[in-house]
Formats: sequence, C-alpha cells, structure tokens
Amino acid sequence: MDQPTVIAIDGTSASGKSTTSKALAKRLGYAYVDTGAMYRTLAWYCLKKGADIHNARSVAGYCRRWKTELTCVNGHVRLVIDGYFPAKEIRTEKTSAAVPHVSAIPSVRIWMKKIQRDCIQFGDLVMEGRDIGSNVFPETNYKFYLDATLAERNRRREAEGVMENLAARDKRDSQRKAAPLMVPLGAIHIDNSNKSVDEVCNFIVAEMKKITRAIQAG
Repeated sequence: MDQPTVIAIDGTSASGKSTTSKALAKRLGYAYVDTGAMYRTLAWYCLKKGADIHNARSVAGYCRRWKTELTCVNGHVRLVIDGYFPAKEIRTEKTSAAVPHVSAIPSVRIWMKKIQRDCIQFGDLVMEGRDIGSNVFPETNYKFYLDATLAERNRRREAEGVMENLAARDKRDSQRKAAPLMVPLGAIHIDNSNKSVDEVCNFIVAEMKKITRAIQAG
C-alpha cells in the first residue's frame, strides 16, 4: 500500500504558512495539520497547570504526562486534551509569549515529532511548521519554504492586531539547538511578498506535478 503524501510547508513567522496550507489542503482534499498549534496547546496546558515555562524539566514532565489524542475535524487535524481543543486559549498573548520557551526544549520536540508523524493515519497531509521538511518528514518529496520581506511580514502581523518582534523570533528559532528553523534540503523557496494565496497554491501544485513526473520517470 502506498504511503500517504505529505506536503511540508515551512517558513518564517507571518510568511503565510497557515493561510496557504489551509487553502492548499482544501484544494487537494488533504488533511491540514498546524504543528504550531500543537506547541501552543502544550504552552497553554503548562500555564494552566501553573508550570514554570522557563524550567525545561518541569515542562518536559507535563509533556510526558498529559493525556492527548489526535483527531481530525472537518479536515483539520488537532491535538486534543481530555477531548478538548482550546482553540481560543492558544491564541492569547500570554500563550503566544510562552510558546518559544516551550518549543525550544529538545525532549518536547522529540515528543512532538512522534505525534506529528502519527498524523499520517488521517491520509494525505498538508503540514505546516518550522521543521517539517528538515526534521518531521525529511523524506517527503514535496517540501516548500515560504518567506516574505520583514516589512511585509510586520505589516501582516499588525493587520492581525499583533505586535511581535519578528526579526528576534526568526533569530531565536534559527539558533535553537533542537530542530532549528532552516530551509530544508531540497525545499523550493517561495517569496510570497507580492503574491496572492491562489498564486502561491497554483505554483505549489504545478511544482508538485513536475516532481511527481520526475519520480515516475525514474
């Protein structure tokens, strides 16, 4: 039996990963996975339990012990806790501030990698994150790295009503020891500063067809 197809969408903050990935998954009929939401869920859970997010051992302990399950609702794969998905809670400013600390812990990333690879139980995937093509599914043939100018990414964040130092976030993510942000080997780099979501999706689909033909040709 053929393995499910995984499209890895990596990139910087505010590079349009989520918007593009959702649109692409809908167009192709694939399940959509937001790996960032998984880290956010753990950050929210740790805050809820009163954990010190600056204490790696404490966070790692909660990550080992929490009761989670993968579900797929309307084509979106989610990591739920005791049957609950904290959709609003994980988008608060407090949770957002905690995410970089939680996601930098090596044992957390090891745990998340296993969970994220288990998502193939739902079939073909469009998976977005910062280490999908480099760490979670390095074997996939379909790797894309989205980026945009810092000015454009700042504009997007401000339009969402979010103030964030994106340059500092990029530096922190690219310098962490565990699964740092990088352009995955073999990934196609896309600067979408002046491109619509449809244009980016059209480009990705066209590139996927080229890759598939090359694979079939041997």
